[in-house]
Amino acid sequence: VLSLCCEACKKVIFHVPSELEADTLVGRVDLTECLQSAEFISSSDGNFKVLEDGSVYTTSALSLSAERKTFTILLKDIQEQVQKKIHVALVKEEKKTPKTRHARDTVLKRTKRRWGPIPSVMIENSLGPFPLQIQQVQSDTAQNYTIYYSASGPGIDQDPKGLFYIERETGNIFATRAVDREQYPSFQIICFATTPDGYSPEVPLVHTIRIEDDNDNAPYFTQDLFEFCVPENSRPGVVVGKVIAEDRDEPYTLHTTLKYRIVSQTPPITPAFSLHGDTGVISVLLPQLDRELVPSYTLLVEVRDMAGQPFGLCTTGTVVVKIEDTNDNAPSFKQLQYETRVEENRVNVEILRVTVVDLDEPGSPGSRAVYEILRGNDDQAFEITTDKNTNEGILCVVKGLDYETAKQRVLVIGVNNEAPYLLAPHSQQLSQSTSSVTVHVLDMDEGPVFKPCLLRLDVKECEDIGTAIGRFVAEDPETGNSEGIRYRIPPGQCNWINIDDRSGEVRTVRVLDRDIGEMRRGQCNVTVLAMDRNGKTGTGTIQVCIVPGNKNIPRITQTDYIMCRDRKPICLTAQDGDEAPYSAPFVYRITDRDLASMWKLTPHDDNSWYLSPKSDTPYGIYEIPVSVIDNGGKIGENTVRVNLCDCVTPTECDGRSRQLTGGNVTLGLWAILAMILGSLLLLLILITICGCCGAGVMHRQVTDDCANHNLIISNTEAPGEEVMDHNIIPLQNTCDQGGYGVKTGEQQTFEMVKGRGHTLQSAKGAGHQTLGSVTEGGGQPVMDTCRYSYSEWHNFTHPRLGEKVHLCRQDEEQKHSEDYLLSYNYEGKGSLAGSVGCCSDQHEEEALDFLDQLEPKFRTLAETCIKR
Repeated sequence: VLSLCCEACKKVIFHVPSELEADTLVGRVDLTECLQSAEFISSSDGNFKVLEDGSVYTTSALSLSAERKTFTILLKDIQEQVQKKIHVALVKEEKKTPKTRHARDTVLKRTKRRWGPIPSVMIENSLGPFPLQIQQVQSDTAQNYTIYYSASGPGIDQDPKGLFYIERETGNIFATRAVDREQYPSFQIICFATTPDGYSPEVPLVHTIRIEDDNDNAPYFTQDLFEFCVPENSRPGVVVGKVIAEDRDEPYTLHTTLKYRIVSQTPPITPAFSLHGDTGVISVLLPQLDRELVPSYTLLVEVRDMAGQPFGLCTTGTVVVKIEDTNDNAPSFKQLQYETRVEENRVNVEILRVTVVDLDEPGSPGSRAVYEILRGNDDQAFEITTDKNTNEGILCVVKGLDYETAKQRVLVIGVNNEAPYLLAPHSQQLSQSTSSVTVHVLDMDEGPVFKPCLLRLDVKECEDIGTAIGRFVAEDPETGNSEGIRYRIPPGQCNWINIDDRSGEVRTVRVLDRDIGEMRRGQCNVTVLAMDRNGKTGTGTIQVCIVPGNKNIPRITQTDYIMCRDRKPICLTAQDGDEAPYSAPFVYRITDRDLASMWKLTPHDDNSWYLSPKSDTPYGIYEIPVSVIDNGGKIGENTVRVNLCDCVTPTECDGRSRQLTGGNVTLGLWAILAMILGSLLLLLILITICGCCGAGVMHRQVTDDCANHNLIISNTEAPGEEVMDHNIIPLQNTCDQGGYGVKTGEQQTFEMVKGRGHTLQSAKGAGHQTLGSVTEGGGQPVMDTCRYSYSEWHNFTHPRLGEKVHLCRQDEEQKHSEDYLLSYNYEGKGSLAGSVGCCSDQHEEEALDFLDQLEPKFRTLAETCIKR
C-alpha cells in the first residue's frame, strides 16, 4: 500500500478579470519550489488545468460571481511517496479600487504603461553581435515589489530551444543567434512577472517576435524545361504558354516581386515571341511562323526579384516552342497524265499507282492524301484508294470492262488532304491538283454471260413435279445471241429444279413443301453453267423461293366439351398450318340442319367462335358437325361432341351423360331392402308424432339420477357464438310435445329430447330452413301447432333413416352400432347429460317421469313454456 504524506506548500493569488474565456492563461506557479519532480499534477477544480511548467489555464468559460475563488493544485511524487498542495486564489480585478495582497499589505493598481510593449522585430540572418537585445518588458508594480521576469514558449523552452532568453531582474529579451525567416517567420512567447514569494501582480503577457525578411532567396522556375506548341501562321498576340517562377522570401514584398524577360532566341533570327514581364505569358510576335522553315524555337528566359532591379537576385530557364503543322501546302501530282491497260472482264485488279508531292509534315492529316475520280467513272467500274504507307493512289477495276462496249476509258482524278486546306497569310488560293488517266481495254475471248446474272423464281407450295417456273438463258458477248450455248446445273446443290440444256427452261423436279426438311428455309440458290462452242463458260444464279400456299385445312383444336345447366358458351378455336393469307380469319358453319336449329355459332375473333345451345335444347350428348373455312377458301370438317348435362360443375357428370330419351333403371337388392325398411320406420315415426301432438303435457315423477342421463336445454343470458352445425336447425317457435325450443340471441334451435342427436334440417340443399316458418305480413313468424306437413317430415327423416339402416346392417350380429361422436351446442362445464346412441332405442331409465319432479327454477321455466 502506497502511503503519501500531504502538506500545504504555499499559497498563490492571481488577479483576473471577472469573465474568463476557455483556454485562457490565468498565471504560472513555480512548482519546483514545492516539489522538484512531480510525476502527477492535478487541479481540484475541473474548470482549470495545470501544465508541467506550472501554467494554469481555464478549461471552459468562467464567470467569477464572488470576489474570490480558490482551488488546490495537487503534486505527487510516487517514488518518493511525497504529496504537496498549492492553494490558488483568484481575485477579481477592480480598476478603481485597491486590491489587498494580505491582511497587512495593500497594493494600489495603476494604469499599465510598460507591461504591453509592441511586437519585437528581429532581422533575418542578423550578424549580431550576440546575444542581441531585441526588447524589454517591465511591470509598473516593480516600484512597490521586487519583480522577477521569466518567459516560456517557442525559442525559449520549446523548439528551437535557447534562441531567446529574458533577464530575470531587468526583463530584457535577447536573441542568441541568427534566425531564418523561411523556417521561423515569427515567435509567440509568454512573459511572466512574479514576486519572490510567487505572487503574480501582472497577467501573463503574450509577446510576438517577428522575423523581418531578408532577400536571401533567389527566384526559381517551377520546371527545368517548359515546352509549348503553337500552330504555324498564328496571328500576333496568340498566347503560346506561361512560365511560372516562385520565391521563398516574404510574399507581397519587393523580395518576391518578380520580372520576366527573354534573354536569347534560337535560331537567332527575327524575334518570333514576346514575354510579359509581370505574368510570364509568352505570345506570338512574328506574323509568319512557317513550320516548313523553322519547326521549333528555343528561348532562354530570366526571372529577377526586386521588381527586376539590377541588384535583385535572378535565375534563368529554358522554353521550347514547337510549331505545329497546318495544311497550308496543297498536294500536287508528279505527273499530269498517266496511261495503263487492262483485260476485259478483269475484276478487283490494280491497274495503276499515282504519286503526289506535299510539303506538310509527313504522316499528319495535312499531308495524308485523299484521292477521288472526278470524271469518266459513271458506271462505278473504277475505284481509287490511298496506300497508308507510301501515300500513293491505287487505281483498281471493280467491275469487268467490256471491249465490245468501250475500247478505251479516260479518267480524271484529283487529290486533297484529310485536313482542310488553310490559306497562309499573304498567299493566293490554289486550285485542286488533277491528273488524267487513259485506260486501254484489251479484247479477250469471253464466255457466255447471263443477263441478269441472278434470277429469282417464285414457286407455290405443292406444285406438281415438272411444272415450268421460268427460263434462264445466257448470251455470247462476241455474237450477242444465245445460239450454240448449252446449260447445266452442277451436282451438289439442292435438287429442286432442273434446266433444259438447250432452251434454258427451268422446271421443278420435286414437290416443294416448306414443312419438309431442307425446304423449311423456303429458299435455295442454284448455280447454272453456260458453255459456248469454244468451251468458254459463264455462270449465273437462280434463286428459287417457295411461296406459301393453301395446303392445310383448318382444324378445331378441342372437340369434346361438357356444358352444365348454366349453358355457358363454348369457345371453339381452330388452327391452320398455312401462313397468311391462307389461314385466319376463319368462318364456322354447322352443316347439320336439325342441329343448326338447336345450336348457334357467334364470332369471337379471327381464330375462335362461340358455340351455344338455344333455350329449348334438351339435355343430352350432341355430336355437332362444324365446318371451318380459312381465308383461302379451304374447308375443314370437324365434329364437336358436347355433353349438355344437368350439373353445376363439369366434374359432376363424371363422364356420364343424360340421354335424350329415358332408359331402363335397375335397382340392386340392398337398395330395395333399404327402401322397404325406410318406409316402415317412416310410418312408425308418423304414428308416434301424431300421438305426441294429441296427448298434451305429460307429468311424470323421476329421480335426480334419471335426469342426469338426459340432455337438458337451458337458456343463455347473452348472445353466444354462431353455431353452424348440421345437427341444429333454427326454429320460429317452441313446442312442448316431443322436443324443446332453445332461443339464443336472434336464433332458435330445436333438439330432440330423446337423445337421438338429429334435428329437423331442410332437405332442399340450400342452407338451414325452419319448419313451420310460415310468415304473415311484415315477415313476422306465426306460432305453429306442432304439426308439420308430411312432405317436410319426409324430406327430413328419409335420408337419415336410410343412413341408420345402412349403419345397422354393417354389424354381423345384427346389433345396434356403437355410439359415435355427435356435435351439440356448448352447455357449459359439468353437464350431467349422458351419451346418446346412434341407433339405440329408448330405455326405461330415459323415461320422461323426471318432468314431474323438477326443481323450482326449472318448474317455473316449464310453466312458462306451457303458457306460451
